[in-house]
Amino acid sequence: MAELKMLAIDLGASSGRGIVGTFDGERLALRENHRFSNDPVFVNGRFTWDILRIFFEIKNSITKTVIDGDGITSMGIDTWGVDYGLLDKNGRLMANPTHYRDMRTDNITAYTEKFVSPQEVYNITGIQAIDFNTLNQLAAEKRDDPELLERAATMLFIPDLLNYFLTGKKVTEYTIASTGMILDAKTKQYASELFAKLGIPTGILTQIVEPGTDLGTLLPQINDEVGKNAIRVHTVASHDTASAVLAVPAKDDDFIYISSGTWSLMGAELKAPLMNDATRIANFTNEGGAMNTIRFLKNIMGLWIIQESRRQWKREGKDYSFAQMEAWAKEATPFRSLINVDDKSFNTPGNMPEKIRDYCRRTGQPVPESVGEVVRCIYESLSLKYRYTVENIKSLSGKSASMINVVGGGTKDKFLSQMTADACGIPVCAGPEEATAIGNLMMQAIAAGEVAGIREAREVVAASFAPSYYQPTSERGIWDEAYGRFCRLQ
Repeated sequence: MAELKMLAIDLGASSGRGIVGTFDGERLALRENHRFSNDPVFVNGRFTWDILRIFFEIKNSITKTVIDGDGITSMGIDTWGVDYGLLDKNGRLMANPTHYRDMRTDNITAYTEKFVSPQEVYNITGIQAIDFNTLNQLAAEKRDDPELLERAATMLFIPDLLNYFLTGKKVTEYTIASTGMILDAKTKQYASELFAKLGIPTGILTQIVEPGTDLGTLLPQINDEVGKNAIRVHTVASHDTASAVLAVPAKDDDFIYISSGTWSLMGAELKAPLMNDATRIANFTNEGGAMNTIRFLKNIMGLWIIQESRRQWKREGKDYSFAQMEAWAKEATPFRSLINVDDKSFNTPGNMPEKIRDYCRRTGQPVPESVGEVVRCIYESLSLKYRYTVENIKSLSGKSASMINVVGGGTKDKFLSQMTADACGIPVCAGPEEATAIGNLMMQAIAAGEVAGIREAREVVAASFAPSYYQPTSERGIWDEAYGRFCRLQ
């Protein structure tokens, strides 16, 4: 086959990138062609996304492919989940999309449960109860600004909105919609009864399409601006985690994955949603995946706590590298203090080391003082949270786990990967780091007919990117004792 050249636009909550992928029929090669900051803006009492700046940077990435002579034939966009934009009857954006961390959905359940119970919502959608889910954002919109919602003609999730700007096509990609708690998990259609109970108009919804749908070429005015005429835009697995899971280099279905970054999304790949009282109480979610799969997963606090701790030390004039922090953590006493990483006190920005100390005081544990003690506490607690989640996945789904596949930015953290293997007693395969962009590109290759499906896509990933492996090494007994203490904090 001739080389297939594609562009992945991978948008995260703090930055975005353009990645050019070259597929020769056996292996995929990557080259970053553009990187930019994604800076939310607080304006008029709202925390919002600067969506037009994001679109400007996407066009810059496309333009660079023309300047560099890349010869790309397709592109796809993946983003974070749950957020959306509203269009008026003329197809114009009515306001900047609101950021999921905006305060409008704080304690939103106290409002929504007047109309529908959380249990009913879960029984229909199979989605983990989180305040900022799309259904809750729309409920907040209805409560706080009903006129805006009444004037809206169309709601589009962030990747669908950007695809609309590029092509003029208004559709809703399945994986991004499923994360927002607005779909019936079993039928893959809109949960219209929930919209009715919350008074949210269903006329704003668009056709649901699968990953790999061809949206056509760029609009003529976009073509003129970027200097390229033949790029086809495909929906990919538009939720970034869905793309990342597509790029897990697993040889079979007997694996548990962690998409590791600011958040850790940990789960298993299923053929059908798993929804019952036990999964609801355990707060597991059933998100749509590529190629008729379900991502049965738990949202866990990830590297946010260590990142925010480092920011605090930097504010104090101590700009420690991750290598320094890791070295000091290795010297600290093991299992001296543990935290529940999902405790609400750790959700917000601030003095994270002091929040950890406060937590340890509240729970009657030794208080970590040094940088090494704080960092070791975070890493051991996160590793034990992974074990706790593994045990839940196995008991709820009946799946075994011969391997934990870690993908995303967290794969660079060798110390955490080894601790994860030790805590869980399961080998860890770490990589690829660029899983989200790779999954985006593999979905484009599937849409182009050059890759047969998800299994072949994973074979390409395994052949193209060498992972790192970590075997459990530590004495099991000390981890078991620590795990018992950790479970009492949950």
